[in-house]
Amino acid sequence: MKKIVHFSSVHSRYDIRVFLKECVTLAKNGYNVTYVISDGLGDEIKDGVQIVDIGLPEYGRFKRMLLKTFGIYKYLLKLDADIFHFHDPELIPYALLLKKNKPDSLVIFDSHENYADDISEKVYIPLVFRGFVSSVYKFFERQAVKRFDAIISATPSINSHFKKQGALGVDVNNYPFLTEFANQDIASDKKYDVVYIGAISEIRGVHYLVDSLSIGDKKNLAIAGTFANAEIEKRLKSSTGWSSVTYFGQVGRVEIAKLLARSKLAAVTFLPAPNHIESQPNKMFEYMSASLPVIASNFPFWEEIIDGNKCGVCVDPSSPAEISSALDRLLCDEEKLESMAKNARIAIQEKYNWEAESIKLLSFYKSVFADV
Repeated sequence: MKKIVHFSSVHSRYDIRVFLKECVTLAKNGYNVTYVISDGLGDEIKDGVQIVDIGLPEYGRFKRMLLKTFGIYKYLLKLDADIFHFHDPELIPYALLLKKNKPDSLVIFDSHENYADDISEKVYIPLVFRGFVSSVYKFFERQAVKRFDAIISATPSINSHFKKQGALGVDVNNYPFLTEFANQDIASDKKYDVVYIGAISEIRGVHYLVDSLSIGDKKNLAIAGTFANAEIEKRLKSSTGWSSVTYFGQVGRVEIAKLLARSKLAAVTFLPAPNHIESQPNKMFEYMSASLPVIASNFPFWEEIIDGNKCGVCVDPSSPAEISSALDRLLCDEEKLESMAKNARIAIQEKYNWEAESIKLLSFYKSVFADV
């Protein structure tokens, strides 16, 4: 039985992509899978996966990058594995050392984002330094990926980025499970006109969405997520549209499913940013999986998904008036909403689901082992 070790210094033990999708899929298909993390919650076996907690204390961001990453690397040196599969760019230096010190093992980088572009949005890096840090990372990444055995990318755009660097790879998209958010009763009581779930930050455009509530017809919005900082919280709560918001804070997967089932529409109106324009937000597909029409940003790639599948409307995410107008048009047209809801679910069933992506993951693993 081939032994696979996934490891992460950032993601949680039950992370949707890392654990529930990739690790569990591999374990269910005959691989011996270990997931190495450090969260202080102890070791366990869950869904056939051995979760190993190296037990380091929680650190701030920069201490984590220095101390937790090294601690995980030291533990990995004790393990024998056919594949080491890692998920965080801060682990790249240690993944390179693993490649050197364990030459009989394959090392795979699972890139969830285009990190060089993502750096330009990191508020904890002073703006004056972001371009420099991004350039340094790009150079370092180009050198590193040539030495890894494969790259698994979360979107076709990220996969294309690595292929240009000559890396062997495949895109395994982070689409939802077919059953998790399936709303069997589309006509059930709908308390909320529109819902937004996810991080609440300026770059995600939630403040413009809230502002749109005070324009045009009366409508309400449910928000579930945490504020990125005090400034964006103050910005939203001072908006005239905030009186039409029901705020839930951070909620779990079960509560998310219930919230989606009680909403008529869903919004993912991110602002233009290098890491957004060709991204595939998980929530967009989770909304569609729950049979919800989507109000989305008018990025060409997103328009292909939303307009192409006739399951929502794309708008200028920085225009509260345009967002409000789109919401008003859809909310007063029940026939249109029902048609878009059905189209959203059909698109998930036919194209955008983890069950199809898991086949790609397993096929890629099989091909990598065949080349050894």
